[in-house]
Order: sequence, then C-alpha cells, then structure tokens
Amino acid sequence: MTVVAVRRAGTREWAGLALLALPTLLLGLDVTVLYLVLPSMAAALDPSATQTLWIMDAYGFLIAGFLITMGTLGDRIGRRRLLLVGTVAFAAVSVLAAFAPSAELLIVARALLGVAGATLMPSTLSLISHMFADVRQRAVAIGVWATMFALGMAAGPVVGGLLVDVFWWGAAFLLALPVAVAVLAGARRLLPEYADPGAGRLDLTSVALSLVAILPAVYAVKQSASHGPGVGTVVLLAVGGAAGVAFVRRQRGLVSPLLDVTLFADRAFSAALAVLLVGLAGVGGAMYLVTQYLQLVEGHTPFAAGLWMGPPALAMFAAAVGAPLLARRARPGLVMGVTLGGSVIGYALMATAGTGGTAVVVAGFAFVYLGLGAIAALGTDMVVGAAPASKSGSAAAMSETVQELGIAVGVALLGSLTTAFYGARVHAPPHVSPEVADRVTGSLSGALSVADEVPPEVVTAARQTFTTGVNIASAVAGVVILAATALCLTALRRVPPLGESEDAADTQAG
Repeated sequence: MTVVAVRRAGTREWAGLALLALPTLLLGLDVTVLYLVLPSMAAALDPSATQTLWIMDAYGFLIAGFLITMGTLGDRIGRRRLLLVGTVAFAAVSVLAAFAPSAELLIVARALLGVAGATLMPSTLSLISHMFADVRQRAVAIGVWATMFALGMAAGPVVGGLLVDVFWWGAAFLLALPVAVAVLAGARRLLPEYADPGAGRLDLTSVALSLVAILPAVYAVKQSASHGPGVGTVVLLAVGGAAGVAFVRRQRGLVSPLLDVTLFADRAFSAALAVLLVGLAGVGGAMYLVTQYLQLVEGHTPFAAGLWMGPPALAMFAAAVGAPLLARRARPGLVMGVTLGGSVIGYALMATAGTGGTAVVVAGFAFVYLGLGAIAALGTDMVVGAAPASKSGSAAAMSETVQELGIAVGVALLGSLTTAFYGARVHAPPHVSPEVADRVTGSLSGALSVADEVPPEVVTAARQTFTTGVNIASAVAGVVILAATALCLTALRRVPPLGESEDAADTQAG
C-alpha cells in the first residue's frame, strides 16, 4: 500500500497567512467602523433617515449577495488573481467613499465596497485551504483567519472614533490604502495561484438567480430589524425562497454549476453550516445589544465601550486558535459543543444585565465570543474541508454567506424583540409634543436625545425597560444556542479528530 505524504506548510505559507490576515482584518473593520463615524458623516453630508440606513447597510447587503458568485469566479480565473483585482477595486472605491461629496455618492461607494469585499472573503479563505494541505495546520490557519475578521469587527468602533477625532470622517475609509499596498507588494511572492482547470463558463442565469435568492432575504431581515416585520417582509422572503428553489434546480442540471449543491449531502457540511448560521445569529444579536447597553444604559463613551470589548475579543482569539489544537485529540463536534455550551453561560449572564454592572455584561459577552471563536474556526474548516480542492472557493463562499446571513438574522430577531418589548412598555408623559413622544416611545437612544424635555423618571424607566428587553432577548438566544449545542454533539459526533484519518493510514501502511 502506497501512502502519499501530505505537504506541510513552511515559512512561506505562514508568511502568506499573515499577508491574508490584512484584508480579512480590513473587511471586519469596514463592517462596524461607521458606528462612530456616522454622527460626523451625517453632520457633513446631511443624509435623510433612509439614506443613513442605506449607508450603513449597503456594504453588508452587497457582500452577502455576491459571495457565491465571487467564490466560484475565483475557482475559474484564479484565486490570487481575484484577490488582487478585488484589492485594487476595494482601495479605489474606498478613496471614492472617503471624499464623497454627497450622501447619494457615499451610498454608491458603500455598495461598490460590498461587491469588492465579496471578492476578498472567499479568495482569502480558499487560498488558505490550498496553502495548508495538512488538516491540522489548515484548522489553525482558518482559526487565525476567523479571528482576524472578528477582531476587525470588534476594533471598528474604536478605530473609527480615533480617526474621526484626529482627522475627519472620511479617514476611516482610507485604511484600505496601506493594506492594498502590502497585499499587492507581497502577493506574488507569498501566495500561490490556483484555478480549477476543469471549470466551465460562468452561468449568468445562475448568478442572477443567486442574487434574487439572497438579496431579498437579507434586505427583509434588515428591514424587520429597523421597522419590524410586515407584509413587505413576507413578500421579499417568498421571492427569495422561490428564486432559491429555482437556483438549486438549475445547479443540479449544470455540468459546471455555480454552487455544487451535492456538497449538502455531506452531513458534516450541512450540520456545520447550520451551527454557523445559528451561532452567528446569536453573536450578531448579542453584539448589537451589548454595544447599545454599554453606551445608553451604563453611560460609557463610544471609545470606552470599545475598550470594554477587548476582553471578549481576547477570549475569541484564544478559542479560535486553541479549538483546532484541542480538536487534534478530541472530536471537533465535541469541542464545538462544549464551547457553545460555555456561551450559553454567557447569555445567562447577559440575561442578568442591570444587576451587576458593566463587568457582568462584558463577562457574559466574553463567553459568547468564546463560542464564536470555536465554531468559526472548526465549523468553517469542516465546510471548506468537505469540498474538493477545485471547489474550495465555492465552499468558502457558502460558509461566508451563511455567516453574513446569520449576523443579519440575529440583529433582526433579537433587535426586534427588544424593540417590541420597549415600545409596549414605555409611554410618553402627557403634555409633550408628538415628536418628543415618538422619540421617547421609539427607542432608548431617542428618549435620551430628548432627556431635557421630559421628567427624569421617564428616562430612568426607559433605561430599565431597555435593560429588561436585553434580559429577555439574551435568555431567548441562550435557549436557541443550547439547541445548536445539541446539534454539535449529535450531528457532528462522527467527525474524527483532526488528522486522525491520516494517522490511521500511516499506521496501517507501517
């Protein structure tokens, strides 16, 4: 029996991973950097409420829509080539966004940033899959990759606040320029090129169907987070569902499909995607609520709130790097299940927000991030590892699409739950103008904006009601994550420890 030795990554590959970490970190930053940039930007461009919403959402909206298309495009034209093209495009559009003279042009720039960002995410992940053939090394590399993206999201508000204080709101977008220079300078020396030699032509009908399937669904959950569910939400979800069915049917009949739907026959692939979806929904909703709680209830400045997010980020980093190491001896499903079980503790602590101050909420979120680190590293590795090398770009795109959708769903569901509870319990005092009444009953931030026009006890009641809403949403999220924990321990129980199959083959050969 002949055993083919698996090539282990060397210095060049690890240096290449460090290079790929830069655009990954940048993409995470761009998701949240506008949280603190928004007030300065609004003062300069004077956008309407609808324009403000699109400035915030256009980026993630277009990323989610184009991930599948860009992932399979990289399989066809070359992943390094797509990374370089996307990097140049991202830098160029970032300059356009930084110096946008109007809200309309900024919306266009944010949308184009989303399209360019969709080229970077699957390119970086599929290149990692190609560079790290050894199962154990690949898991650690993907853990680092997942950590850099999440760290970028955590650092976004802090970085945005600093740049606005020192420069102006547009400086936040110019972070892309040094990253682009570094990637363009080192890519050809550190990153290999790979394309699927058997890939056929890009099916434009499939591209259109994928966009119609994903974009209405993402838009529906984002709209429900802002305005609550309605008839429009149902219609959009129905349109997306119908397009999704048509997309799957078309892929089954194509020789070179945009997405290989046969991958879903792999139980580990499907279960890992489900865990990523549910897990990221919990994290997305928790981040949305915690960042508001720290500023609106505890009274921290945006910069101080960003610093409080540091310990959870370290917990996530430890889990993302440590989980693949533990999964060499224990089954990955068990490692993911145990860490997700730990995140249930975190949601339980968040459900007591208001009783123990900032430290309790931050400690709870640290447990939540601990679970995120493990499932992002091992779950993504399972998804990418289940696909053949020629389809790793498509698998990487599927993983990222599910995670983007999970974050959007989490913000929509937990945000809507908290908002609905707040709106049902908070009442405006008599003898105030309709505008002030709408602000008081609409949201806690609205109530605080008119605090000098209402009695102090109204603001106190608003804070207490919002805190109770966070308690309820956290408890609901904990129950859902508990179900995801059970899914890990059952559906993924047969996935062997990392590298076990290779070790067994070596033993048999000996």
